[in-house]
Parts: sequence; structure tokens; C-alpha cells
Amino acid sequence: MTITEPHRPIRTNPIAAVRDWLAKNWDPDLTVAQWWQLLGSSGWAAPVLPAGAFGLGLSRADSVAVMREIGAFGALGPPSGLGLLLAAPTIATHGTPEQIDTYIRDIVTGRQAWCQLFSEPGAGSDLAGLTTRAERDGDEWIVNGQKVWTSLGHTADMGMLIARTNMDAPKHQGISWMAIDMHQPGVEIRPLFEMTGHAMFNEVFLTDARVPVGGVVGDVNNGWAATNTTLQAERAGLGAGGSGGAAGAQPGTIAGLLEQRAGDLVPAKGTSGTKKSGEKRTDRRAVNRLNQTLLIDFARSAGRIDDPIVRQDLMRLHSLNVVGGLNAQRLKGMRNAGKDIPGMANISKLMMSDVVRLSRDLGLGILGVAGTLHAYTSEQRDSLDAATGNPLLGIVTGQALYAQAPPIYGGTDQIQKNIIGERVLGLPKEPNNDKVLPFSELPKNV
Repeated sequence: MTITEPHRPIRTNPIAAVRDWLAKNWDPDLTVAQWWQLLGSSGWAAPVLPAGAFGLGLSRADSVAVMREIGAFGALGPPSGLGLLLAAPTIATHGTPEQIDTYIRDIVTGRQAWCQLFSEPGAGSDLAGLTTRAERDGDEWIVNGQKVWTSLGHTADMGMLIARTNMDAPKHQGISWMAIDMHQPGVEIRPLFEMTGHAMFNEVFLTDARVPVGGVVGDVNNGWAATNTTLQAERAGLGAGGSGGAAGAQPGTIAGLLEQRAGDLVPAKGTSGTKKSGEKRTDRRAVNRLNQTLLIDFARSAGRIDDPIVRQDLMRLHSLNVVGGLNAQRLKGMRNAGKDIPGMANISKLMMSDVVRLSRDLGLGILGVAGTLHAYTSEQRDSLDAATGNPLLGIVTGQALYAQAPPIYGGTDQIQKNIIGERVLGLPKEPNNDKVLPFSELPKNV
């Protein structure tokens, strides 16, 4: 295997550098695969990654600015999805040079899509209580167990799997982080339909699935460290003020976009997503601003814009969004000075929960009894629009139904508060035996 030579870190203005690179390399007639090969191998697909891991060592703020510049230039952005967001930074931090070359190369060039196999039916908030087991068998690990809430599992080529590799160690010490092939016979994926009518998530059953010994990222039984790296990347991406920059298309072999013309998937000017990719943007501030504007227009059209309670809630929503943006700027300034704000990812995620709950309550409050109506298919939406004369109704009720999810996924609000209290404020931890008793002796969720 040939290990990739590290890119040189960008020491000049990164915006000018990427603009110059795009002028020389962007060609809308390339296939998506060809374009991503150029973008990924140059370091511009994930410039926040280290120079030795297909990145350029840029700060998060500069990387976001680069993504926006790619979009403003009119070029297709890097591959979207959990590979770039979660797997790549984890492997860059904990992986070997061979793993970086094998896995991150295929992530930044869009050849493989990834999903996250963390949560289980009995291990959600208490993630370290997982019971999926991996047992060593020669040059492979044999994996058995069940995962749930697996986003985009049905389109994934690879999975970020955490499994218990030592039942007799304390629960945080007997876990390993693995890269697992999702195409093998021992992996069964079933969609989970939510009350919104959509199936964003899946449940995954692992029956004698196999992971090569070289697929363990970080040390065996020390996967909790790699897991925390993944979770921090997830919370930073989900939090209020998080930004996904220029959106790319969906990567991997299942999505079927790699051989399409790259120029056909570039977002139209003034939109926030890619054409035909079928994937949502992760620019949280842009989504929040859109929801706020929609609710203002909705209140005005419903004759409720002068209602003092509605106006107060609209102002609260505006204030939360402004504070989220200010926190992002504070963090940018601190990181530019080589410092950090402990717990900011957790605080941002808590603020996002407040924003979606307030948006839910405000929207349903404006709707009144019409908020009990919702359409689950395009035919139902057409009928509901015709009956109510209000095409915004479905958007508001859809967001209201979805609002229960953000305070849970990526770590519940309660978990975020525990982390802030214990790790940031130094408050005493809740008494338990997790750190000393073997996992096999701990009470289990059933």
C-alpha cells in the first residue's frame, strides 16, 4: 500500500488559494467521481483535516469559509454525509497511516459513504452500556448485535461501529471502534418510519458480521477515546451555529451519482442544497433563519403578527439564533488565538434543542386547531392544501413532529448537561460503579 504524501498547509489566504485552484481545475463536464478525485486529493474537500490526512490543516472557521467559496464559485462541493463529518476526523486522530490512506482517501473522494453504528435498543443515552459483541477469530473480529437510529444506513458502504471486545473490563474500557463493510451478508438493514412519515433512520442487525483486524481504529478495548472524538464532531456539526458550508452530493456506490455530470449537481443560485442528491444541508444557522422567516410570514398571513405572545416568541426565537451566531464567532476568535471554549459543542446542541422546541410551539400556536392536520404523502398534501388554502401548514406541522428528535439524537439534552456539569464546571459526578466493576457484572437495560 502506498501512503499518501502529506499536503503542505496553506500559509496564505485560503480563500484566494481555493479560488485560484478552482479557476484552474473546475470543469462541469467531469463526472462527479472525477471531480471529487481532484478535490479530495488536493486537500480542498476537507481542509480542516490535518495535512497528513488529506486535509490542509485549516481552522474550522477557515474551512467553512472555503466551503462557501466553492459554492460561490459555482463548483460542486465535497461529498456530503457522515464520512466527512464524523469518520474522517476520527480516523485522522486515532488511525494509523495505513488506515488514513485506506479509509479517508475513499471518504474525501466520495467513493464510499459511511453510517454510524453506535446506539442500541438498550444503549442510547448510556452509550457505553452497549452489548453488541466482537470476538477475535484469527485475523478477523466476528460481530453480533443490534444497532438502531442508523442515519443513511441503507446507502452506506462502510459503518463506524463500536462493539464490546472485553466483557470483563469496566464498561468504558472494553469497547473498540471499528470500520465495518456494510455490504457483507451478516449485515441486515431495516428502515424505521417516524411519525413524520419519513424513514431517516434504520435499525441494523449484525449476525456473524466480520471486521478485519486492521479495521480497528485506535487500540483494542480503548475505543471510547475514538468514540468521544466522533461524538464531539457530531455535536459540533449539529449545534446551533454549526455550518456545513457548500453542500456536495451524496457519496458512495449505492447513491448512484458518481458517474453523473458534476455540473448537473451544482446548487442553483440562491438555494441551499444540491440538485438530485436527496440529502439535507447541515447549515444549522441557515435552517434556523429560514424557519424564523417562515414563521414571521406565517404569523402575518394568519393575522397573528400583532398578537403580543406571538411577537414575544418570535423575538425569543430571533434572540436564540443571534446568540448561536455570536457563540460561533466567539469560538472562531478563540481558536484563531490557539485557544478553545470548553463545552461549546454541548452548549450549541442544547441551544438547537431550544430553537426547535420554540419553533414547534410557536408554529402550532399560530395554526390553532389546524395544527392537528398533517399529510404523509404527496396526494395527501395536495388535498390538505386544497382544503385549507394554506400550503405552509404542512411545513409547520412537519417541523413540529420532527422537533422531538434533535433533543434526543447526538446525545440527549440530559447527557449534554451532565457533560457540561462534570467536564466543564468540575461538578461531582453521579455515584456509580461503572469505572471499577466488570461490564459483565453491571445491571443491564432490558
